[in-house]
Amino acid sequence: MKVKISQCTRMVAIAFAAGLVPMIHGSPAIGKSSIINQIADKYHLKVIDLRLAQCDPTDLNGFPSVMGERARYLPMDTFPLEGDELPAYTNKDGSTVYEDVNGEKKVKRYDGWLLFLDEMTSAPKAVQAAGYKIVLDRMVGQKKLHERVMIACAGNMESDNAIVEEMSTAMQSRLVHLELVVDAKEWIEWATSNGVDYRITSFINFKPGMIYTFKPDHTDFTYSSPRTLAFANQILKHVDIKDPDALPLLAGTLSEGVAYEFKVFCAIFDKLPTIAAITDQPNAILVPDEPSVLFALCGSIAHHATKDNVTPLLTFASRMPVEFQVVMLREMIRRDKTLMGHPAVQAWIAKSAMNLF
Repeated sequence: MKVKISQCTRMVAIAFAAGLVPMIHGSPAIGKSSIINQIADKYHLKVIDLRLAQCDPTDLNGFPSVMGERARYLPMDTFPLEGDELPAYTNKDGSTVYEDVNGEKKVKRYDGWLLFLDEMTSAPKAVQAAGYKIVLDRMVGQKKLHERVMIACAGNMESDNAIVEEMSTAMQSRLVHLELVVDAKEWIEWATSNGVDYRITSFINFKPGMIYTFKPDHTDFTYSSPRTLAFANQILKHVDIKDPDALPLLAGTLSEGVAYEFKVFCAIFDKLPTIAAITDQPNAILVPDEPSVLFALCGSIAHHATKDNVTPLLTFASRMPVEFQVVMLREMIRRDKTLMGHPAVQAWIAKSAMNLF
């Protein structure tokens, strides 16, 4: 069964609690790694990101070494073992983070580790086989993993023309399999809460199909996806959409077709009534009827709303079709949760609450 990111995040946590190893299957660039990082942040775990496609069986089994008259496998320092100290938080410069505990300065430590075996389905059969012992027995060579190590796996779908090696039935039965899919509404909710450019979220609201344009047989260099839309957001922080450099950069990030459509959509924003004009005359400014313009207007209002202008903005918005009012209000609250308590917002909710569900 296919699951959305929010569902998958909950299910991975349940698998951990049950002492099992989840395996997230999904097409490229849809957020498999972000799920792991979200869970790690929530439960204060340090992520160990191990790309199995780049590994040798020795990396997982341990390095063969001679100890007197016998040989044994010595585990790589990648893996936390029994008796190891919990990892310390570090700053970007690598320095240790300290915290005050009852007036005493102590090293701030994670509660454990999250061992992320990524690219599982791209790993050679020999590497997958070397992972059996880690996944099922929680051992590296003859050494046991630390009891506070959670293990998760991920890999691309065989149908996506990505580099995929069929997983053995022995490995399949050692995992809890979840198939991840992209959902535009969920992504918009994440994007608005994380400061993604309102023109991008408005574009995806207008054309939800653009959230993921990947096709296994595509001929473009790239495609639109949650990952590449995040890249586009970074680009728009450094170049104006009207700059001649913007289109080639966005085409190289989202594909040429999506970049052109996005640029045309952004041109609509120049034709919108200004926020100042709406605020001054909320009952007089003409409400457009073209859906693309309405989506753009919703994004613009949501982006510019503050506690000082939200009352006239909602007065204007109440003249739009109700489905666009809902889109606008949801994005407004995601971008600034403090507006939820504003009297004008509360009044709108009291009047139109049924439209939110």
